[in-house]
Amino acid sequence: MAVTEIWLVRHGESLANVAAERAERAGADVIEVEYRDADVPLSPLGEQQSRALGRELADRGVDDVAAALWVSPYLRAQQTIGIALAAGGVAEPTKRVDERLRDRELGVLDLLTLTGVRNRHPDEERRRQWLGKYYHRPAGGESWVDVMARLRSLLVDVDRLDGADRLVLAAHDAVVMLMVAVCLDLDEPALMDFAGDHTVANASLTRLRRDGVGQPWTLEEFSAVEHLDETEVTEHSGRKDDVRVR
Repeated sequence: MAVTEIWLVRHGESLANVAAERAERAGADVIEVEYRDADVPLSPLGEQQSRALGRELADRGVDDVAAALWVSPYLRAQQTIGIALAAGGVAEPTKRVDERLRDRELGVLDLLTLTGVRNRHPDEERRRQWLGKYYHRPAGGESWVDVMARLRSLLVDVDRLDGADRLVLAAHDAVVMLMVAVCLDLDEPALMDFAGDHTVANASLTRLRRDGVGQPWTLEEFSAVEHLDETEVTEHSGRKDDVRVR
């Protein structure tokens, strides 16, 4: 038995998502959040989105085959999948908390708005413009390439996983986007084109499939949100990606 399906879940809206949107609208430099990144909880809407996601997972039969669950160590991802499974009446599969599924680290640019990056770190902004977000690594942070490297390592462990046909990963928008890039073997131009046309919504579901170990992955579905009411759909994606919008 080997994993032939990966279901990628992005966490529901977080309190930092809300704070970031408020700061951007106000033209502020700094996103005011009282939690460290790993401890940011869901907003009330994020909890509502998570319950809707859980009902969708149950309707789709997420546990109809042997499944495993790997989760980011960050609170908002763990809350999302916990609420979802409870709402859907789905028993929690064998669970692993994996640090490689954490959100992208942005170093000196963390908690800054677009305006804040330009005002406080103009040199970093110029470097980003020159290098592009694929290779740009903010001081103390990670580039997209860095995140992809840890996800390639994670996929080695996926190939070794025994006893599960389906793997559910609960993580973050950058992780979802870059897992798709790694599985589909997208190079920089292809990924930039894809990311330009696609965003990962809160509490969305993305599915990848393959016929067996060593076979190519195919993208079955990306950022599905049909389970959410129109008023529940939120994206909260950084327009540059090197500005943290959790």
